[in-house]
Amino acid sequence: MDVLAGGSRRIAFFGGSFDPPHMGHLAIARAAQAILQLDTVLFTPVGSQPLKPMGSSASFEDRVAMTELAIRELPNFAISFADAPDPSGEPNYTIDTLNRLQAQFPSAQLFNLMGADSFLSLGRWYRGSEIPFAAPLIVASRPGQRLEHLAADLPGGLTVKAEPLSPDNRRGTLKVFTIRNSSGGEAPLYLLPGLEIEISATDIRGNVSAALDRICAGHDLLPDAVCDYISTHHLYQAA
Repeated sequence: MDVLAGGSRRIAFFGGSFDPPHMGHLAIARAAQAILQLDTVLFTPVGSQPLKPMGSSASFEDRVAMTELAIRELPNFAISFADAPDPSGEPNYTIDTLNRLQAQFPSAQLFNLMGADSFLSLGRWYRGSEIPFAAPLIVASRPGQRLEHLAADLPGGLTVKAEPLSPDNRRGTLKVFTIRNSSGGEAPLYLLPGLEIEISATDIRGNVSAALDRICAGHDLLPDAVCDYISTHHLYQAA
């Protein structure tokens, strides 16, 4: 069934390499969906990230396949090809992807879901100061991470301040802030605080060749179907 059918109105773009997709990605998406009552979270593997000139370890096709396997039994999660490789060979830019999604879903309320690491690099993104205004940001922070640490790395010209908690804020799990630009524009910033997520795709890739069985044994790093795919297709193996 197409989870975007039937008039979904709250959609979160969740972009990334997903190289591979791991349980941390799923935890972020679940938390955002539940707290912000999202109709759909669009997992959107990126073709070519400008800030990763060496590219991804796995091919785009493999990363899409693994992501599809990771979310196949999770309602209201879907794959999007909005960030697929550009035929021209140019890198994928988030601002362009968000604009394409807005055109694709003109009646939807679009959000931009990301982890704290991505948010901290926003100042280096192409037209990064425009991104919070193209789609409100939902940022999954780490335990103990404070707003000052995040705000310090905003693109130039942007400031952030706390807003009063809304009456429907769920047990203090969601913090709402306002981002302002130098032209007086405002956009909400939703912070999901204190998620206990310490999973690194880089570490997973580095350990696969020596310890795939151990990585998959605990069921807390990678979904089983992703483990099977990595093993069957011999991904991330040392030469």
